[in-house]
Amino acid sequence: MQPVRRSGLISQVTEQLRAEIRAGRWPVGTRIPTEPALCELTGTGRNTVREGVQALVHAGMLERRQGSGTFVVATSDLGGTLSKYFADAHERDVLELRRALDTTAAALAAQRRDETDIETLRRLLVERELAWDEDNPRAIEADVELHRAIVIASHNAVYLEFYDSLLPAIEEGIRNRTAREGGSYHAEHTELVEAVIAGDGERAARATRCFFDELLADY
Repeated sequence: MQPVRRSGLISQVTEQLRAEIRAGRWPVGTRIPTEPALCELTGTGRNTVREGVQALVHAGMLERRQGSGTFVVATSDLGGTLSKYFADAHERDVLELRRALDTTAAALAAQRRDETDIETLRRLLVERELAWDEDNPRAIEADVELHRAIVIASHNAVYLEFYDSLLPAIEEGIRNRTAREGGSYHAEHTELVEAVIAGDGERAARATRCFFDELLADY
């Protein structure tokens, strides 16, 4: 980022922060730099930075977490609005929406994935399996990262932005189901990833539907 001009400082800082998020330099789920670091990056004072951050908190793009910092929760104001809405949605409703989204994304990913996507999917599948423990918070993160990587592999920017707005609700749903029922679903995730890597859209879509049908059977 470049130091901003001295007129309209708060709005300029807000736009620079928004641009960093939209450009993917601060991905959804990551913590943004501290106030002192942002002051140095923008060449402004703490009050200006604080107001700029707060503007994006109100927009739903950022979320302050006590004792942890400020995290990116959406890549746009619309995504932030959707994220707030989905936060109050029923778990079953989110799962049914995910079944539709993930199924299409998996089929598209199988058609469009490139070598970088394949490498990422293989790595995340291994990380998910190694991390999985019902008492390990990293396991939930690894699961979410794998599903999001499939959406990324679809190379559909609209899909990804909408999916990112669902991430907090997705993570909460996985955490709740794991606490109630356990189960790692390693075989199901392996089949899904292998289908995408193989470039078999029908197989990838079928694997996704079967996985979510299994989850929804408990409701």
